[in-house]
Amino acid sequence: MQTLVKKISKLEKDSNLVLICAKITSLNTYNLTKEEVDYIKKQQKENTNLITLNRYSHTIYVIINEPKKERSRLLESFRKSGFSISVSLNKAKQKQVTIVDVDQLPELTLALTEGITLANYQFLNYFKDAKSRKNSLESISIFSNKVSEKDVTVLSSTVDAVYTARTLVNEPVSYLTATQLSKEIEKAGKEAGFKVEVLKKAKIEALKMGGLLAVNKGSVEPPTFNILEWKPKNAKNKKPIILVGKGVVYDTGGLSLKSTKGSMDQMKCDMGGAASVVGTMKLIAKTNLPIYVVGLIPATDNRPGGDAYAPGDVVKMHNGMTVEVLNTDAEGRIILADALSYAKKYNPELVIDLATLTGSAQRAIGNYASAIMGTADEKITKSIIESGFEVFERLVEFPFWDEYGEEIKSDIADIKNTGSINAGLITAGKFLEHFTKNEKGEAAYPWLHIDIAGPAFMEYVDSYRGKGGTGVGVRLLYNFLKRTNK
Repeated sequence: MQTLVKKISKLEKDSNLVLICAKITSLNTYNLTKEEVDYIKKQQKENTNLITLNRYSHTIYVIINEPKKERSRLLESFRKSGFSISVSLNKAKQKQVTIVDVDQLPELTLALTEGITLANYQFLNYFKDAKSRKNSLESISIFSNKVSEKDVTVLSSTVDAVYTARTLVNEPVSYLTATQLSKEIEKAGKEAGFKVEVLKKAKIEALKMGGLLAVNKGSVEPPTFNILEWKPKNAKNKKPIILVGKGVVYDTGGLSLKSTKGSMDQMKCDMGGAASVVGTMKLIAKTNLPIYVVGLIPATDNRPGGDAYAPGDVVKMHNGMTVEVLNTDAEGRIILADALSYAKKYNPELVIDLATLTGSAQRAIGNYASAIMGTADEKITKSIIESGFEVFERLVEFPFWDEYGEEIKSDIADIKNTGSINAGLITAGKFLEHFTKNEKGEAAYPWLHIDIAGPAFMEYVDSYRGKGGTGVGVRLLYNFLKRTNK
């Protein structure tokens, strides 16, 4: 259940308060005692970011702006303070809190609210005592002259979209098969107002999506190919921006079987890219963003069943290329390739794919950022990187030199699905690049590949991102699309 966020015009007596201010003197109208003011001053000198005053009947939290801090880090510090406040309120079994924008700092007020609401997410679907485990915090009120009703609506829609993405990632494959993922996408489409078309196995075969079909061969569950469309009448772009999400609902590695502990046991998260696309489509539709956007999600699990594709096999893809499969655990790029090839039919303005694609991306930059590379021009890449810093879903651009493509040349097919042990996240990107080209070998559209393997799923509580599925990519893509709209 999502936390209710609302704007109010009058403060309630004895409510839990969060006072956001630029200077301590601004707090004079809030009836603080001399002892409380002295305590705040002392804490400020000790560089304490979040100051707590316990009044027994209610709690007052004070956050003082740090104007010298870099903007992206300042916003993130307020989101993290929101996490701390959420934990404190739930520990005390409090149901409500009011955020007071004392000194007209709307950006910081919204960042703090976002942190509280995102931190309040829980995945309790499989606990028999879920009711007793449920967080107490139910509502957040915002008291501000500068935060608008529209700001509150967008924030609430954003949190809802991230919650949707997180829950999809957290659901086990015993529930979230490829077929069920399609049902969840249809449900999101009806709720938010975007169109959904689900292609089933017969249609996938007719389209000759050999990559998706190959990965699915070892499964008892059929694959799906999901087309999500948001095309408002006032869209500013005639050619769509396409978002492609990897939808491997569970990855055993296939016949190249993963070890269980620390490798296979979390592979319900291998559809994190798909979850991000669903969440983003839901958000842009709910906020009526005037941009034509299409989402493409190929979905299957990767199992070592009786008819599973095998190392050494050659697969013919949707675009007619042949791929020598040397590792069936490098399956994400194989299903994404068909989707990237299918995207050409739209003559898109831009294509962005998101995928939990390689362990090497996580090893390179940890859980702190996603890797980005591709063929889009510098202006587009710079814009999405800036979005990454603004929402603190940071991106690190990797080189995309032609030499990396040499590593995936095959002796018996057009290309192979893995390179050497080095630069695996880049050679995976170079594999995908082949399917973004036309028959002449030229780029069919501008394209960016984002490897979210690091931040998509957390084994520990990571502030307001929580534990488990983080929903990374939703806030990033939405911020970027809003920039595109300007």
